Amino acid sequence: MDEERLLLLKELEFRLGYQFNKVEWLDQALTHKSFIHQAASSEKVSNEVLEFLGDAVLNLAVSQLLHQKFPEAQEGTLSMMRAYFVKQSFLALLSEKIELGRYLLLGKSELLNGGRQKSSILANAYEALVGAIFMDSGFNRALEIVKSHFEPHLQTKPPSVPFDDFKSLLQIYSQQALESSPKYRVLKESGPDHDKRFQALVTINGEVKGVGWGKSKKEAEQEAAKSALKGLNYNDQIPNPQ
Repeated sequence: MDEERLLLLKELEFRLGYQFNKVEWLDQALTHKSFIHQAASSEKVSNEVLEFLGDAVLNLAVSQLLHQKFPEAQEGTLSMMRAYFVKQSFLALLSEKIELGRYLLLGKSELLNGGRQKSSILANAYEALVGAIFMDSGFNRALEIVKSHFEPHLQTKPPSVPFDDFKSLLQIYSQQALESSPKYRVLKESGPDHDKRFQALVTINGEVKGVGWGKSKKEAEQEAAKSALKGLNYNDQIPNPQ
């Protein structure tokens, strides 16, 4: 590892408040597969395995933090909150706060396509970072770092409606109560290009559970999931329509 790269990694360690025993773990966590495909050297390893490991560590760490913060909360509420805190957009936000993107090793094509700002790459890199800390120092130390990042975002009490990600809530409820995952399909679209409207439906075990409209396919699917939750008597978790 050259001196310039090492100095960059030391700078990131300072931001994290954690010094690696083996800095190569940090370097690997920041090495995207596009860089490996481009480089002729076989010395580098991509962050994919650390990302896989970090995903598991992060889920356990966030579960523990939420249970400690809200010991009286029900399983469904905790599951929904965890789903929110480990989703791609939130992990990308955490990555942006520590400017993780500037330390990534990316291939030229990813660099040209704005890879340092891509939510998917940033979220995966954050998971890999957690995995690297786990490999370097174990779970308790990884938990400390995760706690320092997540704690400012935790509510003082679990809200009656934790978040408005109805697709995630339906996924959790469907798997727990019906042992199946929901499937979505866009039925139709209407309107001019500048004002499109989409209709989507959601099925569980082949049965239609909800239909929704939206200005995008994602919004229509969210509305379909919300409709399905109402039909499944999950109304206490769903805000009343405006």
